[in-house]
Amino acid sequence: MKNLALHWKILIGMVLGVVVGIAFSNLEGGKQLIQDWVKPFGKIFINALKLIAVPLILASLIKGVSDLKDISKLSKMGGRTIVTYVVTTVIAVSIGLVLVNIIKPGNSITEETRKELVQNYTNKTKKYKDEAKNQQNSGPLQALVDLVPSNIISAASNNRNMLQVIFFAVFFGIGLILIPEEKSKTVKDFFDGFNEVILKMIDLIMLAAPYGVFALLAALVVESPSADLFKALGWYALTVILGLLIMILFYNVIVFIFTKKTPKFFMNGISPAQLLAFSTSSSAATLPVTMERVSEHLGVDEEVTSFVLPIGATINMDGTSLYQAVAAVFIAQAFGMDLTLGTQLGIIATATLASIGSAAVPGAGMVMLVIVLAQAGIPEAGLALIFAIDRPLDMCRTTVNVTGDAAVSMIVAKSIDKLGEPDIKDWDDNYKK
Repeated sequence: MKNLALHWKILIGMVLGVVVGIAFSNLEGGKQLIQDWVKPFGKIFINALKLIAVPLILASLIKGVSDLKDISKLSKMGGRTIVTYVVTTVIAVSIGLVLVNIIKPGNSITEETRKELVQNYTNKTKKYKDEAKNQQNSGPLQALVDLVPSNIISAASNNRNMLQVIFFAVFFGIGLILIPEEKSKTVKDFFDGFNEVILKMIDLIMLAAPYGVFALLAALVVESPSADLFKALGWYALTVILGLLIMILFYNVIVFIFTKKTPKFFMNGISPAQLLAFSTSSSAATLPVTMERVSEHLGVDEEVTSFVLPIGATINMDGTSLYQAVAAVFIAQAFGMDLTLGTQLGIIATATLASIGSAAVPGAGMVMLVIVLAQAGIPEAGLALIFAIDRPLDMCRTTVNVTGDAAVSMIVAKSIDKLGEPDIKDWDDNYKK
């Protein structure tokens, strides 16, 4: 058991949580026992994820923005890289929202089960609905006003103000770029170390994931034992996977349009990195392989790969952003909430910006989802609905993240005449077109 990979432990925790939940549902007093002695551990796990959200955003974003110190020397490459990454992320979130609104996986939950869910979290849903109503009564530019915090300490104390924290982090990072390097070095070294500590804290929190999943699932089953809830979960997973497949197709199309390289060439070149990303669920861990494949097998100049890919591992999380959009709307559907067009546009903005600060490690997407849910006024307790199958979906979306990094590096390289032929001797001539 000690040598098992984390994702297997999470899957075991998921299965045991469902089994224990079903067993205790049929015992007198079993539901109360789970609620009193098991459910609190699930809440603690969610609180730990929420705890790390603000520090993660500050550390990752400030580090990521300030690392663009060479942007003056590589302004053309840097500008095109950032713009392309943001555009693909917005497209990914939009695809997720379109699919989840068409398929409506949360609507397969019966009204009886929905009432049970709302009843279990009645205080939270009432609070979020009241806040959403207040937002609807605000002026058209209120969102722009709310973006700029009057007090960063106050903004950082509430996960619902995450856009203000993101604004401050980006503003702070730009400030670091604009001052002399000898004066910014101490601050940058601090945030580099701070970022490493936060990533290690995420590792430690994820060690508790199997137990958190067990507690969340056991409580979910005893509180809403309806089979239609798990049917809806299956539709949710299919929606996410369909969206990720569409993104893979989208990358192949834009690579062909901008570089004239065939999908066969692109997929053969990047497939080993995709497999590693799938098995590790970490863009950061996959980065050395991604750089090697893109440089030697896709023909991208090393100057481009060394600049574009590390930035992509930090700010380009298309698969994660798509999943966050689908998950947010699915949870809202499960709770019977109707999200307005404005709220869903807010999800696009929040998921895009949150992905920029998302750490390239397993489990970070779930932390970022807390931000998206809070900003959209969706009950964070809904995480219990989706965490059970988050790990396999994490593997899939990390594959998409890495594929997106490779596609953007080829497009940027082509735009500055840095895309050549693969630098390997035994390359099949059929793949050079």
